[in-house]
Amino acid sequence: MKHTKQDSGASANESAQYLTFMLGGEAFGIGIMAVKEIIEFSGITEVPMMPESIRGVINLRGAVVPVMDLAARFGRPLAVPGKRTCIVIVELEADGERQVTGVVVDAVSAVLDIALAEIEPAPSFGTRIRGDFIGGMAKVNGKFVILLNVAHVLALDGLSALADSEAQAA
Repeated sequence: MKHTKQDSGASANESAQYLTFMLGGEAFGIGIMAVKEIIEFSGITEVPMMPESIRGVINLRGAVVPVMDLAARFGRPLAVPGKRTCIVIVELEADGERQVTGVVVDAVSAVLDIALAEIEPAPSFGTRIRGDFIGGMAKVNGKFVILLNVAHVLALDGLSALADSEAQAA
């Protein structure tokens, strides 16, 4: 999620809210407007021949919702569920359709109001995840929070092509 100041004199006090969470010891954030709810980590049904980053699906009040393991999506080992592991349900608008996806995180931290002036552009090097996944870097209490571009992170069209190619290779 990228924020740009408008020419109409955007004030330095402008801010946006982010749900912050931990993943592999690092702090990440997702724009709160994309977050639908947070649920307990349980009841995931594995689906054969899916990319490793797709843990499976859950039944969310009668709807089938895919669940993505963010650690695996970032090229790390699958997250090992712990006491605070949960699934953040994210809803995005893509090509005029609503896309609801669950993402596995180690622990939800807080909803933070981050001033736009405290958000730096994504670095071109030095991170362990793809640059297009990062919407910005926020300075919060002397530490960085990686703000995710959820539309890129959750782009499932590239994942389905990957699953197809893995199926053909097998």
